[in-house]
Amino acid sequence: MESGPAIFAGTVFALFGAGLLLWTGARVAHRAPVADGVNPVASATLAALAGSAALVLGVWCFTRM
Repeated sequence: MESGPAIFAGTVFALFGAGLLLWTGARVAHRAPVADGVNPVASATLAALAGSAALVLGVWCFTRM
């Protein structure tokens, strides 16, 4: 019963992180801006860091079961 919230949170974080990394990679590969009106290198770096952090947090949630 107590592992239910950890499974849910881990799944949400892992899906969000993977989706953000995939989307950022696709935008960078097509040389499209990740965020409008922002330095392309800074926005891609920040999005990649946020996606990686979400993935790490998802894995951490899965280890807490």
